[in-house]
Amino acid sequence: PAHRLFVERARAVHPSFDSTGSDSGPGSGPGSDSGSADGDGSAAVDEICRRLDGLPLAIELAAARLRLLTPRQIADRLDDRFRLLTSGSRTVLPRQQTLRAVVDWSWDLLDQDERTLLRQVSVFAGGWDLAAAEALSPRAADTLGALVDKSLVVAAPTEGGEMRYRLLETIHEYAGERAAETPALRAAAEAAHTAHFTSLAETAEPELRSGEQLPWIDRLERDLDNIRAALHRTLVTAPDEAAALRLVFAMGWFWWLRNHRSEGLAWTERAAALGEDPDDPADPRHWPRMHLRMLYFFLAIESHTVSEFRDDPGTLALVRRVRSAFGDEPGPEAARFPGLLWPFTEAFNEIHAEEPVDLRDLLDTALANCRRHGGDWEVGVTLMFRTHMVVDMPGDQADVDEDLAELRALARRVGDRWMGAQTASAAAESSMMRGRYEEARADYEEALRLAREVGAHAESPFLLARLAEIAYRSGDMETAGEGLAEATAEAERHHVRDARPFVSFLGAAIALHRGEIEEARLHAEEAGRLIEAGGPPPHFTAAVIGLAARVEAYGGGGAAAVASAAAALRAARDARCADLIAATLGQGLAVALSLADEPAPAGTVLAAVDSWRRELPRSVPERVEAEAVTARSLAALGAPGLAAARTAGEGLDLDGVLSLVKDYAEAPSGDRAEDSSNGSPDGVRSS
Repeated sequence: PAHRLFVERARAVHPSFDSTGSDSGPGSGPGSDSGSADGDGSAAVDEICRRLDGLPLAIELAAARLRLLTPRQIADRLDDRFRLLTSGSRTVLPRQQTLRAVVDWSWDLLDQDERTLLRQVSVFAGGWDLAAAEALSPRAADTLGALVDKSLVVAAPTEGGEMRYRLLETIHEYAGERAAETPALRAAAEAAHTAHFTSLAETAEPELRSGEQLPWIDRLERDLDNIRAALHRTLVTAPDEAAALRLVFAMGWFWWLRNHRSEGLAWTERAAALGEDPDDPADPRHWPRMHLRMLYFFLAIESHTVSEFRDDPGTLALVRRVRSAFGDEPGPEAARFPGLLWPFTEAFNEIHAEEPVDLRDLLDTALANCRRHGGDWEVGVTLMFRTHMVVDMPGDQADVDEDLAELRALARRVGDRWMGAQTASAAAESSMMRGRYEEARADYEEALRLAREVGAHAESPFLLARLAEIAYRSGDMETAGEGLAEATAEAERHHVRDARPFVSFLGAAIALHRGEIEEARLHAEEAGRLIEAGGPPPHFTAAVIGLAARVEAYGGGGAAAVASAAAALRAARDARCADLIAATLGQGLAVALSLADEPAPAGTVLAAVDSWRRELPRSVPERVEAEAVTARSLAALGAPGLAAARTAGEGLDLDGVLSLVKDYAEAPSGDRAEDSSNGSPDGVRSS
């Protein structure tokens, strides 16, 4: 109705007005760019109607402005609506000639209590409930009802049956101007607003990690604009470090959980700028500042800026200071969020450290400390991070199974759906590595259900991609492709950048198995670009390098592809990657050797890889690929030659395999390319 009213009044100004933009303002017509150049006439009209809250007079006054402006120009000027929306007509009552006059007239009809409350509630952003109104004015209930009756406040129930209130945008702007006339009243209302929403966030904070988390998550989401307003007040308009830190700490886990990580990072950075870190650990500000720094690093770990931080000496010095504070002699401060996350400072430090620290050792220390000083959630989260890491490390899975059993018990006891999703995801990854695809699928589906239930939007694209990976490993490329498309859509919907490298990686693997080499190359290159911009785990970087080498090999890369595959395997060794990753990259080297016309080394490397796998069977695509390598070697060498090649590889460890192909890395690239072209690459020989 509001849109229709605008169009009707607009046509009184311009009879040919068309809200789609073909004729939407002065000067419209052939050769004019004032209408269709806007490109969004209908959208602009919708925005005008929405921001004017559908108020008929305001819409009529806006339409009258089409004598001078286009719909888009009107919409862009609505922040100054009281000056913009005036009428030059002398045939209407004075109070109807401007939007301000209309609202002034309504204001004049209010009693003193109603005016006071309207001024006070102007500090709310978005909406509020009765408890929030009563935090500003204990007698708010009766007066609020009067404002609702007079249509100055809109009341509407939530899905949970709670009544929420809001001001129309026009009334909110007007009430804010009136509040500015009484500075003391406004200051008191703002202080009460900050105190109320700080208390709400602090009350919700521990509940976000419990079985009662869902209603508290909904509560914070509903009042997120109010919390943002309180944060802006304490950090920008009236900086107060102590008040700001209370809010930042109360919101830290919520930002991570609900994928407001970039926003949380920005607020945390502003809070850090309000003060300096004390040199004296006995200073009462020491631990709050260290927790603030740790929260900042945690929110930044998956940010695209991590690689930049690694190259900043000041940041690295701060990283070491935070790790020292929490990790040198861990105690109670290192057993609560966010301090318990201190091992992850290694993500910023690893490439510069003279003696890189084993993250597993750091997590073992953190876990032992949480067992001494923390609760079930703190123990569970630290154990969960360690379990995810151990799955990606070399060695058998016995420790993982033991940790998973404890994790499942902790997740049930705590009730946190996010912890439950992470536990199921770790179990699924372990099962998938061991070829138990049905178990893995069930656990990933459970993880996805829990993640969606709790609104952990950053997790769902990864989990969908993992389900697609199971289909790929099972040889079902159609389902894998469909799952990957769903993961891509989910990542775009929730703006989850971190999922894109793995989605591109898996897209390359699927295309390669289908024989679509150019498509695989495009996906692999995209994955490579994305990991260069971010800070992925070293094992994933090695996997991306290895897949790119595979694509290179299938594309005729010859000796150069062998060198690339060897570099990927070397990266996996240096990063202490899981046996499955090492085996996959080792097989990639065997493929590159085979396609470079080196059947004997290919057979030798493939036999070595077989011994690395132990309880880790090949996926369907890997099995097809290994059979092809073996068939090429058999055709070139005959059965005795292949048997000899395989005997040479039995028991060969990762360093032994790399030694076997070291000449490829040492030979000049031009020589390798020249030799590859005639089927006789310099370095490893078939004889």
